[in-house]
Amino acid sequence: MTLTFTNKLVAVMNEKIEPGVIMNALAHMCIGFGSDIGKDPLRLTNYIDADGGSHPCISEMPFMILKANSNKIRGLRQAALENGIKFVDFTNTMTIGTYIEQVERTKQTKEEDLIYYGIVLFGDWEKVSELTRKFSLWK
Repeated sequence: MTLTFTNKLVAVMNEKIEPGVIMNALAHMCIGFGSDIGKDPLRLTNYIDADGGSHPCISEMPFMILKANSNKIRGLRQAALENGIKFVDFTNTMTIGTYIEQVERTKQTKEEDLIYYGIVLFGDWEKVSELTRKFSLWK
């Protein structure tokens, strides 16, 4: 059993967004990103309780949830791009209406006008730590 990890999983969420909306954004990012990254890299494990009950697909890795504002998330997104760190983000254009309307609204919005609700990063432990060390824990 190893307690060290090659990769790090971190979410940085917009502290200005209402809790229900921010949880929805985090859920959407995790669903898509998890399917893209895959079970093995995320080190998903089936936890078994004392009664033999199964609690599947829980990551062995810690998952840090940090907070920032939209502009800091934008900067982190750019840094992830520049450093080859895998990420997924969620913006204000991805809410309200059908997914078709959301896709179209996103297509019509310049990046500089997007309000970032959050970003999830996955990559080299040291590099992700370096990029996210200035952010505070979500409380």
